[in-house]
Amino acid sequence: MSRSRKNTKLSDEASGGFSSGGFDHEIAQLTKLRSGTSENMSKLVGGKNKGWISPVKMLAARESNFLRKSKFSTADGCHILNRYLPVNGPYLVDQMESCAYVSHFSFDGSLLVAGYQGSHIRVYNVEDEWKVHKDIMARGLHWTITDTSLSRDKRFLVYSSMSPTVHIVDVGSSVMESLANVTEIHEGLDLSGDDEESFSIFSLKFSMDGQEIVAASSDDSIYVYDLVTNKRTLRIPAHKEDVNTVCFADESGHLIYSGSDDSFCKVWDRRCLASRSQPAGTLVGHLEGITFIDSRGDGRYFISNGKDQTIKLWDIRMMSSNSECVSRPRTNFNWDYRWMDYPAKLREMKHPNDQSLATYRGHSVLRTLIRCHFSPEYSTGQKYIYTGSNDGAVYTYDLVTGALVSKLNHHETTVRDCCWHPYYPVIVSSSWDGMIMRCEFPGSDKTPPSLKQRRNHRLYLN
Repeated sequence: MSRSRKNTKLSDEASGGFSSGGFDHEIAQLTKLRSGTSENMSKLVGGKNKGWISPVKMLAARESNFLRKSKFSTADGCHILNRYLPVNGPYLVDQMESCAYVSHFSFDGSLLVAGYQGSHIRVYNVEDEWKVHKDIMARGLHWTITDTSLSRDKRFLVYSSMSPTVHIVDVGSSVMESLANVTEIHEGLDLSGDDEESFSIFSLKFSMDGQEIVAASSDDSIYVYDLVTNKRTLRIPAHKEDVNTVCFADESGHLIYSGSDDSFCKVWDRRCLASRSQPAGTLVGHLEGITFIDSRGDGRYFISNGKDQTIKLWDIRMMSSNSECVSRPRTNFNWDYRWMDYPAKLREMKHPNDQSLATYRGHSVLRTLIRCHFSPEYSTGQKYIYTGSNDGAVYTYDLVTGALVSKLNHHETTVRDCCWHPYYPVIVSSSWDGMIMRCEFPGSDKTPPSLKQRRNHRLYLN
């Protein structure tokens, strides 16, 4: 694979086709509060450029006790850290002969999970030089691993494929080579219930308490499986086409977001589903199907990746109560994103009833269900959003300005998924070239120090 292409950092002026209604909005203020300097720090060391204060001045103010406290506020820490984007590298984590489909860190960042088309799911120990912690050979695989999810306590991992049965593995066991039902039991969780029709699971997530799994399926439905009672407890006929993505809105587990090939994002309130199997609301704006949704975690904002080659930012308070009154515009183009480029005539087309807060353009959503995410709250204040792309790159956008702040070119083909370490400036990407790659800050041509070695640096910032 050629390494001649260099990673690119772009200025805040490169917006990538960003559009918003003028961001005098609450989320702009919330992002600033999370990722900007505190009011006391700004008054103390603020200069001509109010948007950026030198870390040297901030450290000097803290060490001189001008702030009358021994550590930075959370926002002050984010203000320093979110400027150090993970753009140095790439460094190879692993390479398989089959396509890499999914990758994500554990809640505490100590483990990385990666799922491959060729039946393998590997769990890497991030703090032990990214060595393989557990090598899982999937059971009942149909075509590919479509998704994986690790419980918050790192005990259990669930995985899905093009089948109504998902499987659960004990990641905390002592078995390293986990061959399904040979060296370790991979219990099957049947989401079909008494239904005879087969379907595929495209997306699944653990609840925060680890007691439930929510899944999106090809039979236009959302499923919830209760691990305590060991049975499917809910089926929602949610959309009119494949449901490609689903997630919990926040830690409560009451609200669920879903996205479908019918182009709609829907919000489901489980507290109301007993009386009426209708969504709490629908959000329209995408012109084509939705490939992925990521929640900001506050039960209010989320982003979605669409086959119309855009990411959109949403506020559920703007949702419509009746989706039937707002139809998807007819484009009169018969195209299939799996093997065709998006028609040029549609790239600047806008939905007449677009309810999104902002639209981000520049990346390519083709060939597969490419995923997008918010950057971590701890280190960036969720100041950025980032996504894989069919052109082999990872794109990072400024949430508020829409600026394309980095484009990491280190794969030869589609990057389906990527993940940002919850505490350190590290981005991992998984590509159809079979490679799991990471970029970090700081970095050089030499292999960077382990995350364990860099803890002392983080303690100094605090």
